[in-house]
Amino acid sequence: MGDRDWRPFVYGGLASCIAEFGTFPIDLTKTRLQIQGQVLDKKHAVLKYDGMIDCMVKVAKQEGFRALYNGIWPAVLRQATYGTIKFGTYYSLKDIIFDYNKNYEPFMVSLVCAVIAGAVSSAIANPTDVLKVRMQVQSASRNVNLVECFKEVYTQEGISGLWRGVTPTAQRAAVIAAVELPVYDFCKSHLLSFFGDNVANHFLSSVTASLGSAVASTPIDVVRTRLMNQKKFKKNLKTETHIYRGTVDCFYHTFKYEGFWAFYKGFVPTWFRMGPWNIIFFITYEQLKQLY
Repeated sequence: MGDRDWRPFVYGGLASCIAEFGTFPIDLTKTRLQIQGQVLDKKHAVLKYDGMIDCMVKVAKQEGFRALYNGIWPAVLRQATYGTIKFGTYYSLKDIIFDYNKNYEPFMVSLVCAVIAGAVSSAIANPTDVLKVRMQVQSASRNVNLVECFKEVYTQEGISGLWRGVTPTAQRAAVIAAVELPVYDFCKSHLLSFFGDNVANHFLSSVTASLGSAVASTPIDVVRTRLMNQKKFKKNLKTETHIYRGTVDCFYHTFKYEGFWAFYKGFVPTWFRMGPWNIIFFITYEQLKQLY
């Protein structure tokens, strides 16, 4: 450890930002698919997009190609904080625990470290996530930038608006990290004898980790996205109304009016994004480790 402690933080942040740029349009389609149909009455449900490809084509055609990158800057800012803290904390915690006692079970240590790293980092970076979601769902006719979006949220909803959906965000991040990081490390270590510590190993390990984390995290991600996109609507300047009152209420109403599979809206773009995202991230991360 010692003078090497800073490296997982820097490598994690850089690799996260690079992966975000490469996969962001897929993330935008995921967000738009997750929020459509969220009403308390099935009769008024409006489904604008019929899947990931249809969403991507319609956004590019109706709003312009640049619209596929709506929200990219808060997303990169999020990765610069979330990715840096998450991966740096994960690998640093593992080193500390193993240095202290080498008799711990490797997978369980990875699991605990991943949950802590994912929950803490996502809670800290939550405001950037809120801004990203708000900018991703805005139409071409209302194209506000990062600073304008921040001012709007802060002015209309206060500081609490920037932490909207923080509970499911932290839960989602903990679930993703608990599946993704230990599974990647597990696969990588068991594939060393076949491929060695090279790109082929990193590729297969990241694909396996992506599928598991997508299946486990999508239901929480749907709830998180809907809560983050939800604004405070005022009636008669006195009464504040919301579509959902909180995480449990969102789970309940989504299931009641849209059914179980509503929790897997956006699953295809989620997996299609997680796969390339993790491939780009882990290969970049491993190359940075070998470079320095």
